Amino acid sequence: MDKEQFATNVYYDRTFDCDAAKILPGEYYYTSKDMLIVTVLGSCVSACIRDRQTGLGGMNHFMLPDGGADQNSPVSASARYGTYAMEVLINDLLKAGARRDNLEAKVFGGGAVLKGFTAINVGERNAAFVQSFLKNEKIRIVAEDLCDIYPRKVYFFPKTGKVLVKKLMQTHNDTLAQRENDYANRLKSKPVAGEVELF
Repeated sequence: MDKEQFATNVYYDRTFDCDAAKILPGEYYYTSKDMLIVTVLGSCVSACIRDRQTGLGGMNHFMLPDGGADQNSPVSASARYGTYAMEVLINDLLKAGARRDNLEAKVFGGGAVLKGFTAINVGERNAAFVQSFLKNEKIRIVAEDLCDIYPRKVYFFPKTGKVLVKKLMQTHNDTLAQRENDYANRLKSKPVAGEVELF
């Protein structure tokens, strides 16, 4: 699997006394193990999706790239990026044994934290996209913490469905903003990944 899409940063988290996977912009991770998935969000959004019967679940971390509609498609190029990020996670969960009618979601992020993205609030667009996508796929959102002005650190425990969100009132360095800006620039220069169909 493409390393850019699938988190490879798995470590032992001493605070929560369990294995953990840290995901960065453009990555996702899913598991059936009793472990933690963690990410830090600015204007990006994460969907935490799980099968409430089996505890199989995962998290993605994505941003709609800035840009208008593609002239050759009724769906904008940016929506295709978001759709791909959602579908690849859902498809992998279904392939691993999750049942579509057991899926539930918790969604986070979309903060207005990136400078230079004020003409179009990227965070609000990301938040609206994830809500609309899940509604169209008939996957119920059971919790959300979207928009606002703060970055967030999200801890997701797929086995139980528990999510802890820490709003970061201050960031002492520009790592998060730089990471999201780099990701946004990669999206502008890279074509949307291959076709993915939900089954």
